[in-house]
Amino acid sequence: MASQDRDRMAAWSLQLAEAHQELRHRINEIRTGLGQRRLSDDALLTHCLAFCAALTTHHHGEDDGMFSQLLLARPDLAATVANLTEDHGMIAAILAQVSELADRAAGSGGDALEAIGGELDGLAAIMESHFGYEERTISEALDEGVADTGWSADVFRFGMP
Repeated sequence: MASQDRDRMAAWSLQLAEAHQELRHRINEIRTGLGQRRLSDDALLTHCLAFCAALTTHHHGEDDGMFSQLLLARPDLAATVANLTEDHGMIAAILAQVSELADRAAGSGGDALEAIGGELDGLAAIMESHFGYEERTISEALDEGVADTGWSADVFRFGMP
């Protein structure tokens, strides 16, 4: 049984990378579809809000569970975790802006779609940098063993099928 637990923990860095890949896929899908949607189409709002919720759930799972467990095992990563948490705050502010713009676009369209595209482009760039940094700096520590206190569901599966 201990070997099975160790194998599961060793797979956490892979699961983290897969979760990040799913989030990349979701934002790229929205960005690609922006120019193809009718302004009255509620799909834009639905997709934007679903993406915002998925990314928020992922980051809350990290902030509220994974990072605290990681720091118990590896207190030397405190500065890294502080940087990642700071990024989460910046990303949350952009997500709030995207959500507000999506609400406006659903009601009136027009320039709001262009503004959403700009926000999503910037968000995608920040996400890419953040995900790369996170994977480089904490993957090894995750694979060394971090207790799962229930955080893994939000971090790795945030509503994915």
